[in-house]
Amino acid sequence: MLASFRLLCAKTGFSNTVCFKSSAENDGHLLKFLLNRSLNTNKISSNTSRLKSRLIQAESCEFGFVFDIDGVLVRGKTILPHTKQCIKQLTDKNGNFTIPTIFLTNAGNELKSSKAAKLSNLLGIKISPDQVVMSHSPLKLLKNFHNKRCLIAGQGPVVDIAKNLGFTSVITIDELRQYYPHLDVVDHKRRNFAPCVLGRYFPPIEAVILFGESIRWETSLQLIIDVLMSNGMLDKKPSNFPEINLPILACNSDMVWMAEASMPRFGHGAFLHCLEQIYEKLSGKELKYSAIVGKPSEISYYYAENVLNDHAASIGYTNPIKRMYAIGDNLDTDIYGANMYNQILSSNNRSRERRALLNTGTEERIEVDSENENEFVSQAESIRSILVRTGVFQGDIDKHCVDMALAHKDMVIDPNLIKPHLISDNCLEAVNTVFEIENYKLK
Repeated sequence: MLASFRLLCAKTGFSNTVCFKSSAENDGHLLKFLLNRSLNTNKISSNTSRLKSRLIQAESCEFGFVFDIDGVLVRGKTILPHTKQCIKQLTDKNGNFTIPTIFLTNAGNELKSSKAAKLSNLLGIKISPDQVVMSHSPLKLLKNFHNKRCLIAGQGPVVDIAKNLGFTSVITIDELRQYYPHLDVVDHKRRNFAPCVLGRYFPPIEAVILFGESIRWETSLQLIIDVLMSNGMLDKKPSNFPEINLPILACNSDMVWMAEASMPRFGHGAFLHCLEQIYEKLSGKELKYSAIVGKPSEISYYYAENVLNDHAASIGYTNPIKRMYAIGDNLDTDIYGANMYNQILSSNNRSRERRALLNTGTEERIEVDSENENEFVSQAESIRSILVRTGVFQGDIDKHCVDMALAHKDMVIDPNLIKPHLISDNCLEAVNTVFEIENYKLK
């Protein structure tokens, strides 16, 4: 079954766009959040309307910025030439933001607090963790997975990341390797054929979360495949492989990304491609994902919009953001994702949308959680994509085409969505162009 966004687009007249295939379990949950948006069109989020008491609203601001980080503001650990001046345009003399601004990155191997601290150090101003949206941030919305026992893979503090997102029972690749040491045998120096002490008492794994590429790909690939092929029960060989694999939540499907090197580096999408090919080769079945979050998925921009509204509220603006400007360097993720979400926002047909969301094709009826119905409410009218030439893209837009070899297997491609609304040489030029469009005068 296709993900919620494809269903929504089909019902509202957008047949050619980008989406990700997903399992039925998660389709209903993603649709629920979009349904909340449909039912609350004329409401302002309680979070958005809440001002910090120390702030006084001076004027309204109906636009805001969504920045990519790598390739737009920095490359690896090096700040790009126009970045500091760009940030000055968005802040006052004390370094406090005067324009709603957030940072949407496909990085996923650290906490957003850590990413904010690093960005603060590079930019020389205070970036709040509440301004940062990581590739894994939207997993906070997928509460139907939070109480499952999950195998988690990636680098950095993956346990802390998972718990901060709401997951209550997790086990890492390294922990699983310790419980079943005989499973990891590629590196001869790490081989350990000691028997598993838990055996049949080991609690079954119910889902897999892929936060980002692992350091030891061979270990992660082997153990994840073992979990999928055994349906989460590693104490014995399965008589046959599962018809439907365990739920998999993946963060960031970028095949490559731009760092200090002259050529792009492997991203998490490269790891996912390896996993998919090995699974299909061994099982004869296609690997299915319950959700893929991070750019260009619609849920990441949906989540980012509301983070932007929360930041607007924190600096004194009570009105919802109407116009968003997404600045990125990657046509296939930053531009594609923003343009895709812009199609949702510009459909402007809430009644048809609501019918589409209710018609899920499953027996389970979607119900709005009244306790949380005011959370994550979309109010934007548009999101405009701005391409900069300081990262992955540095060439001629007319010569670029969607590279299907780099796209994730579950992406549905619409070539029209790689066309940015604007092209700028750098982030400073992009911001100044938006100020001209919005007739905004610097104070």
